[in-house]
Amino acid sequence: MPTEPWLLGGALVAAFILYALFGGADFGGGVWDLLASGPRKAEQRALIAKALGPVWEVNHVWLIIGVVILFSAFPPAFAVLSVALHVPLTLLLLGIVFRGTAFTFRTYDARGDKVQRRWGLVFSGASVLSPALLGMCVGAVVSGDIQVRGRVVVSGFFSPWLSPFALAVGALALCLFAFLAAVYLTAETREHALQEDFRRRALGAGVAVFLAAFGVLVLAREGAPRVWAGLTGSPFALGLHAATAVAAVLAFGLLLARRFGLARVAAAAQVGLIVAGWAASQYPFLVVPDLTLQGAAAPEATRRALLVALAVGGALILPSLVFLLRVFQTSPARESSGVK
Repeated sequence: MPTEPWLLGGALVAAFILYALFGGADFGGGVWDLLASGPRKAEQRALIAKALGPVWEVNHVWLIIGVVILFSAFPPAFAVLSVALHVPLTLLLLGIVFRGTAFTFRTYDARGDKVQRRWGLVFSGASVLSPALLGMCVGAVVSGDIQVRGRVVVSGFFSPWLSPFALAVGALALCLFAFLAAVYLTAETREHALQEDFRRRALGAGVAVFLAAFGVLVLAREGAPRVWAGLTGSPFALGLHAATAVAAVLAFGLLLARRFGLARVAAAAQVGLIVAGWAASQYPFLVVPDLTLQGAAAPEATRRALLVALAVGGALILPSLVFLLRVFQTSPARESSGVK
């Protein structure tokens, strides 16, 4: 029977997967806002704003849940990470804040005004910086470069997240979120020209994901031995690689066939499997190589209370989010029929 730390670790991974699928796609939308080009540049940005508008604030709830689980269920790991990675985490939070603020001001500022365009650059720039920093933090966590002696971080505040491996993971996260956003956006409109614009972007970003993932795998042998061993030698490796490859091929095939709704499902599965693979490759460690899931677990009473809170919260939050998406996300079919 699964233990409480294992269940809470699974909940933590689930929160990060959902954040990648929803919040990550929001970041990717900002990337394409920055790279909007061609005769339909304004229409591309309008579609991105329409897709993000109703849900961009809500999507960060998954990051908040993940932080709460880490803080409450595994306090030693939270303490180590908040000290060792305080520089990139602070920059990440600033990026999220500036991104949201800029998106709001750009939306409600005067159209065509220079100030509005400046807010657009802040929004896009923060959308590029934030996922890269997030990936660099992940790279630092799995690399084994964060060293703890007793309760003191002795590895410094810069080298773990600025290593070649961590930088490669940051590039992978950026490419992955851009790919996800482009695929999602193909299904957000019935305008054929816009679908083709984002279809081409999705295919290009998919190639970039493959190249970035290959670079991460190559660097992992020296930069993250635990991940390398997990991805190449553990029992789950073959099945995980196969499932991820199937999802990636399906996503590409469906994009080529212009089956955009199904392509969105396949792309989400691909991203979810990649995040799950990261978590599985470092199991049972929360912070490689010094903190394990069991070793960093909070007292039993805290774990049980948190599991109850997560169950009750999930019963309230999940239906509410589904209802929110159904109310505010206008489907392409309804859009083409003129229904609002």
